[in-house]
Formats: sequence, structure tokens, C-alpha cells
Amino acid sequence: MSPSLPYVLILYYSRYGATRALAEHMVAGVESLTGISARLRTVPSVSPTCEAVEPEIPEEGAVYASLDDLRDCAGLALGSPTRFGNMASSLKHFLDGTAELWMNGTLIDKPATAFTSTSSLHGGQETTLITMLMPLLHQGMVYAGLPYSETALFRTASGGTPYGTSHLAGSRSDNPIDENERQLAYAQGRRLARLAKALYSMRESS
Repeated sequence: MSPSLPYVLILYYSRYGATRALAEHMVAGVESLTGISARLRTVPSVSPTCEAVEPEIPEEGAVYASLDDLRDCAGLALGSPTRFGNMASSLKHFLDGTAELWMNGTLIDKPATAFTSTSSLHGGQETTLITMLMPLLHQGMVYAGLPYSETALFRTASGGTPYGTSHLAGSRSDNPIDENERQLAYAQGRRLARLAKALYSMRESS
């Protein structure tokens, strides 16, 4: 693989695994295109106990994201479970530390999208996606949701919105990703990759 190959950063926080599963389906969508790759990263938990620290390398799943992962990406997908209709504090903590990128305009004109999971059907899927959209717009990124040409949006009864893929994990987080949600996550990743490739080529040729 060429070191200069552009990549989509798929950055998520997942407590019980549902958001991580969506992220993995999105990776598959990105990597269904040639000429671009996916980079899967997570963020450490935020603890109310000041002395509590996470290990430098997670025991399982993706490694922790760095600012360089974000700085050098050609596109970005953010994923978080819902916390009272908002993104999880762990993901927000990471985003709050990106002022340097904002000051330098590093992420301007790069495409971005978001995805989420909730324990209840009306637990704030769309508002959570919108909370993730806000910092992306402040960074000057180009938001890409899910168009209704993705027919799974009409069939889903548990998750999936034009703002981004969502999933109903259930109160015990034991609901598997259903076929409609899988298709939407895959399509969202593929669309983001297609836009990232096009905008990357424009930036490289300008």
C-alpha cells in the first residue's frame, strides 16, 4: 500500500460495542473503493476520578486516535452512542482538543459524516448526530449525510436517518446490527470515501 494513499478516519467511542460494530461496517464501505483506505480509531473513556487513567493501548479494538490521524485524513466519520441526546463526553473531550487544527484551517473542505447508536428507539438518535455535526461545521468541513436514494432508509424500523446511520442497541445493548442498518453504514462509508477521493484530488491539483 502506498504511504501517500489518502484515508478516511473513522473515529468512534463505544461503551458496549454497538457503535464499534457500525464503524466496522463503515470501514467496509470505504474500502469497497480503490485508491483510498480506512483508518479505524477510538478515544479513551473520560473518568470523573482524576487519578483514573486509561492504558496507552486499548486492551481490544482500535487504537486511540491522535491529532495527526485527524490532521492528515482525507475525510472523517464520527461515531458515538447517545448520552441524553448528545454525543458521549469521551468523544467531545477529544474534539475539544482540536483547536490547533481549527486555527490553522486544517480540516476545511474535507468531507465528514456521523453515526450513532441508542438504547431506546426515541433516545435521541437524530439530536446526537446533530451535536456531532456542529464541531465539524466549525472546522469548515463539508457534511455528508445519507440521501434517500439509499432505499434502506424507507425500510428501517429501528435506525437510520438522513443525518447519518443509527442503530437501536436495546436496553442491554444486545440487539445486533440489522440488515438495513448494515446497508446504511456501508453506503455511508462508501459515499464518504467517494467524496473524500474527489475533494482530495481537487486539493492536490490546486
